[in-house]
Amino acid sequence: MSWQTALENYPVILQMPVQWGMMDAFRHVNNVAYFRYFEDGRIAYFERSGVLAWMDREGVGPIMASTQCRFKAPLAWPDTIHIATRVDDIQEDRFRMEHLIYSEKLDRIVASGDALIVSYDYQTNSKAPLPPAWREAFHALDPSL
Repeated sequence: MSWQTALENYPVILQMPVQWGMMDAFRHVNNVAYFRYFEDGRIAYFERSGVLAWMDREGVGPIMASTQCRFKAPLAWPDTIHIATRVDDIQEDRFRMEHLIYSEKLDRIVASGDALIVSYDYQTNSKAPLPPAWREAFHALDPSL
């Protein structure tokens, strides 16, 4: 299965090489790196949707409440990966982001994960209702929402 097929339902996909320095003593990419890959996908999604610009203007932005990863196969250098991100389960003050990591060398998904993101007012240090502009932007990236 190609990465395009495996990730076709994800509107934001990043491609990057596996860095040799991400390897650990067990000769595979360290588990912490997967969370950094997910973060790269989240930030790209926030940039493309305008959430980061909204945060700069309005003071309301995303904050992570929880995250998890399911490791399916070990990554190793050299390889090229595709990090796919989408939004799912939008609620009044939060939403879930789903992530997949696809390895070209292994020709498969090597990790999946998600993050619970809360809308947060950085001026009052408290939860905030999800701005309608975010919902619209998420829908623009993924009309199936």
